[in-house]
Amino acid sequence: MRKFTALFIGCLLVAGLFAGAAAAENHKVYLITMDQMDQHWVTVNAGAEKAVAELGNIDYKWLAPDVKDDAKQIEAVNNAVAAGAEVLLVAANGPTAISSALKEAADAGVKIIYVDSPADFPAIQTLATDNEAAGATAGREMLKALEAAGVTEGDIGIVNVNAATASTVAREKGFRAAFEGTAFKILETQYCDGDAARAKDIASNYITQGCVGVFGANEGSTVGTGNAIQEAGGKVVGVGFDKSNMILDLIRNGYLVCTMAQNPDVMGYEGVKAAARALAGEPAGPAYVDTGVSVLNKDTL
Repeated sequence: MRKFTALFIGCLLVAGLFAGAAAAENHKVYLITMDQMDQHWVTVNAGAEKAVAELGNIDYKWLAPDVKDDAKQIEAVNNAVAAGAEVLLVAANGPTAISSALKEAADAGVKIIYVDSPADFPAIQTLATDNEAAGATAGREMLKALEAAGVTEGDIGIVNVNAATASTVAREKGFRAAFEGTAFKILETQYCDGDAARAKDIASNYITQGCVGVFGANEGSTVGTGNAIQEAGGKVVGVGFDKSNMILDLIRNGYLVCTMAQNPDVMGYEGVKAAARALAGEPAGPAYVDTGVSVLNKDTL
């Protein structure tokens, strides 16, 4: 009886050790985006959750501000590190502002992977759209639409997020380059911090000034631009960036010509996969992965 009891207790101890080892294998991965309100980030999160479900050994959390704010995003980074994060998937709101916090995280042993928008700090991988090339595509699409409407000159407005977000700054750079050598004039960029209501006011002002086209550099900017064009009667060419149900409806109804659709689900999915490889001591993969972009218009919806 004693021998059986000792054997039983020994089995329990071994089982407990295996259970502890299994629990210890779960790694903590955090996604920190610019905010939690844009459909773009919701889709990044969905892709990450899909990878987590497939891997099965990741404790995952999406931690991001309710609005785009450098201080709040830095706080999110610090909170994730304090909670034991081993890998951070980061979409930097401002490439410079967040860099010190990411350096402190890396110094503490945390691995950094960028999704969509990198900061000015080295990471083991960046998964993003080639934003400058995609911006140039947006510019060419607007030019085609203007020419089709018989418009060969005039002012163009740009509604952007802010002057610091690397991804949207690159989109603007590419967009402007597409108009070089034409008779169109690109006006000074106006910023909305990604807020659709503010973007609508900005786009409405552009339209009042007589602009023949308006470019929205992200989801909120695009929704606001489309709403302003709808309110003005739909005579201005609107081109945007990102994909959401509201943007697609604006395209179907003719208030936006097209939008540049990224693949945020791929960013989240491949980002978590890269994190898992890095945690296993394997190479994360290429330093930069272009996750691609598609032109969505009435014909391609």
